[in-house]
Amino acid sequence: MFFTSVARIADLEEVPFSIRTLDRASWEMGDYVLAEVMETASRRLIELCTGRVIDVTEGDLLIGAFGRREATLEATGDWSRIGEDGRCEILSGGGLIGREISRSLLLSPLIRLSYRGHVSRGDRKVTMHDFVPPVETRDFNLPVLLIVGTSMSAGKTTTARILIRQLKLIAPLRVIGAKLAGAARYRDALSMKDAGADFIFDFVDAGLPSTVCPEDLFQSRLTNLLSRMAALEADVAVIELGASPLEPYNGALALETLRGNARLMVLCASDPYSVVGVMNAYGTTPDFVTGPASNTEAGVRLVEKLAGVPAVNVLDRATRPALRSLIERKMADVLS
Repeated sequence: MFFTSVARIADLEEVPFSIRTLDRASWEMGDYVLAEVMETASRRLIELCTGRVIDVTEGDLLIGAFGRREATLEATGDWSRIGEDGRCEILSGGGLIGREISRSLLLSPLIRLSYRGHVSRGDRKVTMHDFVPPVETRDFNLPVLLIVGTSMSAGKTTTARILIRQLKLIAPLRVIGAKLAGAARYRDALSMKDAGADFIFDFVDAGLPSTVCPEDLFQSRLTNLLSRMAALEADVAVIELGASPLEPYNGALALETLRGNARLMVLCASDPYSVVGVMNAYGTTPDFVTGPASNTEAGVRLVEKLAGVPAVNVLDRATRPALRSLIERKMADVLS
């Protein structure tokens, strides 16, 4: 039995549990469930609680969680679409389980599963929410370097890693790295840790398998996360909003919540035209644009022509001195 990374907040590997088949009416997002691998095609990788990735094959058993995914470039799916036959798929390698609705023709078939039952203790099902620690609500006043994207795969996590490294080069700051919207994977938060973040968080820590959920639920879980972050002895937070604020991951709500904390806002863009779309939709002007839109001089010129903001290829080491200088200006009061 493999425990996927959505179970990393739980005690399922240490404390016994049973598996019960529950009536469909009692199913909910965030339920921990057992599923059997039925077919793997060429996509066989899942992520464990440690963040390590392994191959699975037919007959393997997985513990994951019901949820939804609305990936613009890969696949969409929803736990509520699972039928009486119990057929479902791994919607993300982190253990997000639901029924596939649509999939890019460029993507290999998802790992096909069959629902075998709910994780239970006594007469209660076990859910992700059971492992969210209650906290005293605190005002979140930390300065934030905020990373927003125009879509998935726009370079947001790469940019987060680079910003964290630059902060650590500038001063011995205690840095929080966080991803507050998206679909369950642990690798992004772990890569921020590897880049030097002293603390890491994502929405799984708040009991969400993905942030495609009702706004009131997301707001309450976001408040929990920000209160936990505020309680730490940290100097600054580098926060990534997964996907794009225009997608149904509640990124827009997170953006509005954090806008007042943002000392630096970076827009990671898949192409120059999408920069204008996000800026117009949210009435916000980033400090600079990066991502695939800045890969070439042609892209840089087009971003600056269309949007009137600078574009910087943060992967180019020649841009690092100017990037550090920008961060120092934006964080002058913290560094003084």
